[in-house]
Amino acid sequence: MSNPSNLGYTEDHEWVDSADTKSATVGVTAYAATSLGDVVFVQLPEVGAKLTKGEPCGEIESTKSVSDLFAPADGTVVEINEAVVDTPELVNTDPFGDGWLFRFEVTGDLELLTADEYTEKTREEG
Repeated sequence: MSNPSNLGYTEDHEWVDSADTKSATVGVTAYAATSLGDVVFVQLPEVGAKLTKGEPCGEIESTKSVSDLFAPADGTVVEINEAVVDTPELVNTDPFGDGWLFRFEVTGDLELLTADEYTEKTREEG
């Protein structure tokens, strides 16, 4: 699956849609979803939680492992995707769509990789 060019990407294999400059939507990339295997549980930050860039803010558990979610920037969580909490496999089946994880109000710097940079990073890792 290709990485949509309208999104930004983190070193931690998360995608960020920051088209709205006041808030951003976060999910994990298809590369991460494939690497994780079948996702069986998602723990997301609570609405109102303060995020610190680079710090863990949730977890994704698969049949293979448990992985932390990391905050892509400082901010405050404004919405979580209840559908992915109830149906964690959405992370695998639609990582760039219905499998989004949370939205947050960005208060810090959001430094992201482009789709091309992220694709190159995953090529080097893979």
